[in-house]
Amino acid sequence: MTRRHGRLALVTTLVALLTAGLAAPAAAGPPRGPKHFDIQAHRGGLGLTVEGTLAAFSRALELGVTTLELDIQITRDGRDVITHDRQISAAKCRDTKPASPGDPQFPYVGSYVKDLTFAQVRTLDCGSLRQPGHPDQELAPGATMPTLAELFDLVREHRAHRVRFNIETKVEAAAPEETAPREQFVDRVIREVSRSGFARNVTVQSFDWGALMQVRRKAPWLPVVALTQPEFLQVGAPGRSPWLGGLDIDDFGGDPVAAVSSFGASALSPVHGNPQGGTVGDDDYVPFTTRELVDDAHAAGLRVVPWTVNDRATMHKLIDDGVDGLITDYPDRLREVAAERGFRPPKPSPLRGRDG
Repeated sequence: MTRRHGRLALVTTLVALLTAGLAAPAAAGPPRGPKHFDIQAHRGGLGLTVEGTLAAFSRALELGVTTLELDIQITRDGRDVITHDRQISAAKCRDTKPASPGDPQFPYVGSYVKDLTFAQVRTLDCGSLRQPGHPDQELAPGATMPTLAELFDLVREHRAHRVRFNIETKVEAAAPEETAPREQFVDRVIREVSRSGFARNVTVQSFDWGALMQVRRKAPWLPVVALTQPEFLQVGAPGRSPWLGGLDIDDFGGDPVAAVSSFGASALSPVHGNPQGGTVGDDDYVPFTTRELVDDAHAAGLRVVPWTVNDRATMHKLIDDGVDGLITDYPDRLREVAAERGFRPPKPSPLRGRDG
């Protein structure tokens, strides 16, 4: 081989390697190992601060979490807002004033987010109401529904450059008329993540596997996480569940690991058990996330991060089962449990000018 041909072969090899790297999804979470455990603050840690607010995410960063877990909805004019509910809840948000004088849609509480403009949604106060199930929630009076861009800016202010973002597209697959089309969710998330500077820190999760399939086609570099629960899998039921993107779970023998592997998911995020608010100590509790499920997922190269786990006993049980992390309303509690089990908790990221 001549020197010129050798250089050409080297360049060709490097191009192929770079191309393969761009086509493959980034790691779906923090490094695996005996000292790493993914502590995900559900909606910013809604047991500590009113959900989905910048105040909640800021507190989670100051506490020290691996991942900020959040939901987005899409407004009538195509803007993203961080909020869980597709229909604005009077238990969580208050009307303040119309976006424009004489607005016929005012008041906005009770409306679907997809039927309101960004300007209308931003008039809502979603930080002044404490949830009965979380009596210790800190309030954030006057807080509006933030955008992804605003959250990314907040993380920069905290200099939390290693924190991860687990962004859920809240497509209502069983009632698609109540949310924006999945294409809008997918395109908006990809756009905001691409320009954020945090692209390597992001996963996209959804119960709507059709949205995840679109992410894989449009942004194969972006890892996707398949949320699920038995009600949505519909094992043994006739036909296909609307949540599975055209798949029939029975074609996979009822196995969610095989199903999500078929479209390139990087992680499985199952409910921990039923009832969802139950614990391992309850007589009627039936675990869904088991050691067998975790072992099968790991054998398929998938991480497992169950939701939403708030009590210590269930946290310990799932760690025994080998899960890679947990989504929780109480990241402070999970930090303590993780430390008890020998994991190294994430470092706090206080705002600039504050003591850590």
